[in-house]
Amino acid sequence: MQTSNWIKSLFHTGKRLALPIMTHPGIELSGHTVREAVTDGAIHFEAIKALSIQFPDAAAATVIMDLSVEAEAFGAPLRFTEDDVPTVVGQLVSNGKEVESLSIPSLDTARIPQFLTACRMAAEGLGKPVLGGCIGPYSLAGRLFGMTEIMMAIYTEPATAERLLEKCAEFLLAYCHALKHTGIAGIVIAEPAAGLLSNEDCNTYSTRYVHRIVEAVQDEDFMVVLHNCGNMGNCTQAMIAANARAYHFGNRINLSVAAAEIPADRLIMGNLDPVCVFRDGTPSTVADAALRLLDSMDAYPNFIISTGCDTPPHVPFENIRAFYDAVAAYNAGRRPE
Repeated sequence: MQTSNWIKSLFHTGKRLALPIMTHPGIELSGHTVREAVTDGAIHFEAIKALSIQFPDAAAATVIMDLSVEAEAFGAPLRFTEDDVPTVVGQLVSNGKEVESLSIPSLDTARIPQFLTACRMAAEGLGKPVLGGCIGPYSLAGRLFGMTEIMMAIYTEPATAERLLEKCAEFLLAYCHALKHTGIAGIVIAEPAAGLLSNEDCNTYSTRYVHRIVEAVQDEDFMVVLHNCGNMGNCTQAMIAANARAYHFGNRINLSVAAAEIPADRLIMGNLDPVCVFRDGTPSTVADAALRLLDSMDAYPNFIISTGCDTPPHVPFENIRAFYDAVAAYNAGRRPE
C-alpha cells in the first residue's frame, strides 16, 4: 500500500488508531539485552517482530529510538550499558577549526548498517507499515558539540554552528535516503533539542535543515514524522514549517492546544508519558490516562494516540495491554471496567 493511501485510510476508519513509539518491550520478549539489540540488526528485528506479534493492534511498527547512532558514526565516543541505549560521552568538536575538519561519515560506519538491516528485515517481514528513525540535525549537532555549547554557539559563533549543522544535515539526508531504500513506510526524525529554542531560532537552526530532508525523501510512498518532545508550545509553528506529514509531541505539551495549530491534512501523534504512565503506572491508571487523552482530542480526526517519546525498558506488559484495551473500548463506545 502506498503510504499516502495508508494515511488517507486513517482519516476514514471512524476509529482511533494507536501507534506508540515502543520497542524495548520487544527486546525483553525476545530474550535479549538492549546492547545486543542496538548492535545487531537481526536481533533488533527480532524485538520489533516479537512486539508486533504480542501486540498486533499497533497501526505501525517502530524501531528503537537510539539517538547515539549518528553521533557515533561521526566519531563521538559512547558509553554502552546492557539495559539502556548508548549515550554520547563528552564533546567530539569544540571550535570552528575542528568543525571545519570534521569528516562526513559514510553509511558503512559504526552501527549504521545494523539499523539499516533492522529496517530492511522489518519492512520485508512484517505485514504492517514500519517507521524507521533518525536524530534531527540540531539534536545531532548538540551531541557532537555539546548541548550547552551549541546553545551558546548559535549566538556567539553562528557561522560555526551553521557549518556543523550543514554537515549534520548532509549526513542525515544520505542516511534517510538509505532508510527509505530499505522499504519502510517512513521515518521518525527525533529533534528533541530543538524544543529548547524559540520559534524563530528553531526555524533557523532546525526547521530549515529538517525541511530540506523532508522535501528530498517524503513522497507518496514515504512519510516523515517530526518528533519534538522538548516543545512546550514555544516552537509548534516552526515544527509545522518543516512540512512533515505527521507531528509527534511529547507529554509536556497540552496536545489539544497544539493540535489546533496543525493543518487538518497532517497527522497528530502523542503524547502519553512513557515513564509516569506506561512504566510506573498500573493498568487502571494507564487506561484512565489514555481515555482522558482520547476524549480531549475528540475534535481532531487526524489524531493517532501514542506515547510522548520512546518507552523505556521494563514497561509492564499488563500496562501495554491496558493501553490497547482502552483504545478498543473507546472505539466501541464503552469504558473498560
